Amino acid sequence: MRTDHAMNRFFVLAGAVLLGIAGFAVVVLSFERPPVRTVQIGHRGVAMELVYNPRTVAAEFARQQAPAALDPADPPESDEDRASAIYENVPVLGHLSVAQFGRIMQAMTEWLYPGQGAEGCNNCHVPGNFAAEDVYQKHVARRMLQMVHQINTAWRSHVGDTGVTCYTCHRGQAVPAYVWSQQPEHATRGGMAGIQVAQNLPGRDVGLSSLPNEPFTPFLFHDENIRRLTLTPRPSGNLAGTMNTEWNYALMMHMSTSLGVNCTFCHNSRSFHSWESSTPQRVTAWYGIRMLRDINVNYIEVLRDRFPPHRLGPLGDTLKANCSTCHHGVYRPLWGAPMARDYPELNLANFQRAAAAAPAAAPAVEPVPEGEPIRLPAN
Repeated sequence: MRTDHAMNRFFVLAGAVLLGIAGFAVVVLSFERPPVRTVQIGHRGVAMELVYNPRTVAAEFARQQAPAALDPADPPESDEDRASAIYENVPVLGHLSVAQFGRIMQAMTEWLYPGQGAEGCNNCHVPGNFAAEDVYQKHVARRMLQMVHQINTAWRSHVGDTGVTCYTCHRGQAVPAYVWSQQPEHATRGGMAGIQVAQNLPGRDVGLSSLPNEPFTPFLFHDENIRRLTLTPRPSGNLAGTMNTEWNYALMMHMSTSLGVNCTFCHNSRSFHSWESSTPQRVTAWYGIRMLRDINVNYIEVLRDRFPPHRLGPLGDTLKANCSTCHHGVYRPLWGAPMARDYPELNLANFQRAAAAAPAAAPAVEPVPEGEPIRLPAN
C-alpha cells in the first residue's frame, strides 16, 4: 500500500512539473511583452516592413542620448583673439577664439575621459608643457579632428546637417566600443571552432551568422566591388561564386545589425538590385561605405606608426571604423542629435581653412557596374 501511495505521489508530482514546463513554454514562445509592431515602408505585397518591439526601442532610446551641450563661446573678434596668438603649437584649431578653443578642449576631455576634470588633459598633453609632442594621443587627436573636419565638409552626402563630433564614436571611452582590425587568415579558437575569418563561427560583427567574420578589409578599407547580383543565369565570363556572395552578405548583415534595421530599409524586396526602386537610404549607405574607406585609409591607418603595440590589431594594423562605430545599433547615431550644430567649432562655418584644403565632395550616385570578381582571402 505504501509503495502504491508513493508511486501515485510521484506521478502526480511529475505530471505537475511537466504541465508547468509546457505552460511556461507556451507563454515564452507565443507571447512577447509588449506586442511586436510592424510598420509598412514600401508597396504592399513586397514585404517591405520594419518589425520592432516598443519595449526594446524604449530601452535603446534611453541608451542613445547625447550629453548636454556646454555653454556656447563667441567666435574670435580679431586675430589677437585667436588661439594661435595665445597658445603654442595649435595647427588645427588655431583659428578658433580662445574661448572656443577652451570649450572644445573641455568637451573632448569629457567625451573621451569623463569625470577626470583637469586631470583628463594629461591623457594627451605633457603636464606643464601643453605644446610638447611627446604623448602619442596628441598626434592621434589632432588627426581625428582633421577627420571630423573632413566628414562634416566633404561627406555631408552621408552625415547631412547632423554631422559628427568626437562623441559620435567615442561615447565616453578613449577607444570606441566598436572598431575592427585585420585578422589572421586562418585564425582559430581551438578544437572544432573552425576558421574564424572565413566562416563557421557565429560572428557578432555579421549578426551572429556563420558568414565571413571580417568583411571590412575588402570593402571598408580596400575598394572591392560590392554588387555581385547578376541578372542572367550563369553569364559568360562571370567568375563570382558562392564565396564572393558570402562576403557580400557578411557586409550586408553587418550593416543591418549596426543600424538595427532589416534589408528593406535600403532595398526593395521585389528587386534588390534595382537602384530605381530602392529607398533613399540606399544612396546614403552608398556614400557611407565610401566615407569609411576615406577615413580608414587617409585618417586612421596613416597613424599606425604613432600607436603603441597594444593599440594595434593582431596583424599590426590600426583599429578602424565600421558602421557600428557611429551607429551603435540605431539607424541614426544618437537618434539624430545635432551635436555638430551645438559645437560650431567642428562645423563647416568655422572650418573654412579645412574645407578649402579638403578633397572635393563625393560624386553623384551612378549605377554600380558588375566589375571584376572581388579579390578575397582564400578560405
